[in-house]
Amino acid sequence: MEHEITVVDLSEQPTAVVRGRASPESISDVLGRTFEAVARAAADQGRRLAGPPFARYRTMDESGWELEAGFPVDAPLVADREVEPSNLPACRAARLVPTGPYDTLGEAWGEASTWLEEHGYVATDAPWESYLDEPEVPEPRTLILMPCTRVTG
Repeated sequence: MEHEITVVDLSEQPTAVVRGRASPESISDVLGRTFEAVARAAADQGRRLAGPPFARYRTMDESGWELEAGFPVDAPLVADREVEPSNLPACRAARLVPTGPYDTLGEAWGEASTWLEEHGYVATDAPWESYLDEPEVPEPRTLILMPCTRVTG
């Protein structure tokens, strides 16, 4: 499966997130609960959701992921129970938009990693994916962003 991959420059974006851990078996439940909690906290504080929900993967191993998940917001919010303010960084990032079931995203992540290496880039920070469609859509689109820099030397 080959996707169009481009390099984009991103501006910093305030976010509201819940940090936690998820296994492959629990990821959809964890994200569902997280997105509901963040949307509720943002609304309670008069913040608008400023983009699609996302999950940013801090660490990954065979058992799952340490992640932060939530929404971009129009302005920082105050921590509320498990919901915390955070941000998506200003950075250069490799961007691709795979379409299809979420359980096929691993292939797209691998493709993006290979593309970075083949085009002289190295990952610089935790990557994230934004969910552009509702989960019920037969072929949902997912935006993958991998912060990177060109290797010099």
